[in-house]
Amino acid sequence: MCKRFNALKMAFRGAALTINSVLRRQIYPQSFAYGEKKYSESVSSKPKARSGAQSAQEHLIYTEEHFALKESLNKIIATEINPYVDQWEEEAMFPAHKIFKILGNAGFLGVNKPIEYGGLGLDYSYSVAVAEELGNIRCGGIPMAIGVQSDMATPALARFGSAELKNEFLQPSIMGDKVVCLGVSEVGAGSDVASIKTKAVRKGDELVINGGKMWTTTGTQADWMCLLANTSDGPPHKNKSLICLPMNLPGIHIARKINKMGMRSSDTAEVFFDDVRVPYKNIIGQEGLGFTYQMLQFQEERLWGVANILTSMDNIIRETIEYTAQRQIFKQPVLHHQVVHFRLAELETEVELLRSLLYRATAMYIKGNDVTKLASMAKLKAGRLARELSDSCLQFWGGMGYTSDVLVSRFYRDSRLMSIGAGADEVMLSIICKYMDTLPRK
Repeated sequence: MCKRFNALKMAFRGAALTINSVLRRQIYPQSFAYGEKKYSESVSSKPKARSGAQSAQEHLIYTEEHFALKESLNKIIATEINPYVDQWEEEAMFPAHKIFKILGNAGFLGVNKPIEYGGLGLDYSYSVAVAEELGNIRCGGIPMAIGVQSDMATPALARFGSAELKNEFLQPSIMGDKVVCLGVSEVGAGSDVASIKTKAVRKGDELVINGGKMWTTTGTQADWMCLLANTSDGPPHKNKSLICLPMNLPGIHIARKINKMGMRSSDTAEVFFDDVRVPYKNIIGQEGLGFTYQMLQFQEERLWGVANILTSMDNIIRETIEYTAQRQIFKQPVLHHQVVHFRLAELETEVELLRSLLYRATAMYIKGNDVTKLASMAKLKAGRLARELSDSCLQFWGGMGYTSDVLVSRFYRDSRLMSIGAGADEVMLSIICKYMDTLPRK
């Protein structure tokens, strides 16, 4: 069946048929199924009940094709990922090449990427649907790494890169043959991207790179890096370029794999560059526009992150309801105490409001609108709500919530990154204030 699916997918890429006919009749048939494996109910990736619309008739932006896409991805999650999450969390790393190849073969790493480079050529709403479904993975680290591969490190390359670079780096990343990491943050420059110090100096037909990158997701396994570096001494917003950097070049040193409180199954590296030479032609798009390209990548990264964490929050609420319904305290289920079910109702309301904001931003983005303000609002709200929700739900689990045996404690640790990565809450507030014209004049 997988061979049939791959053949049909390749036929779609080659013939560029219409989206509806392809997705309905060829790529995601309702009868399509991956092999099933037995695993405990505790790692089931398919909730008994979910929030939000569950059919095209009820949904604001999804069609039947979106739901077929999500269903097919859910089968992969259930058989190839969730049964092994606990093991990968213990090992502090998941096999990126293996998992990405499975996802790449099924078309999930290039949903909105060009057909000619192995993508499905769909609009960004399909990437949001994929991000939502990946939220059913029983940890935060693996979905984050998948998102880096599909929607954080490759959008600029797909949009602005040369055909040569796309063939060498984009296509194998979409197919899952190469793992990519994103090199932006540094020890002294995280949310303040303009302050990065890594330099790429031109010498003839090459760039000589010196510096280092921090918090590099999948950095110890990556085959190439989408690197942001200073390529001139001009103004900080106009002197940067994005560069496709193979990770096997002389002078690249993986200094360490960082030990984190959360996102355990995703390896995070500190990387140093010592006179690393790369062809000048590896610059993505126009030299000096790297900062602008990266800001555009951030918009997709932020929307993707919101979509992903929404599903996780749905699952935490659902599992908390199930647990508190059977756990007794003072001769009645915990759920029956008004403070508990009222609080869960409040949290569910907040989740649904965030979902509406995400779908509005996605719909506007597809139409070509600037959604920087909405994406920043959504990310800000998602990070704060994730902290609020995980803390409240963990409290209702009591002592069990303080163990590593339940999803809520893992989510409590993993979701804390939402208010830090891809621009901290304070940066989101500054962006929102800029669009509100309330920032002090310099």
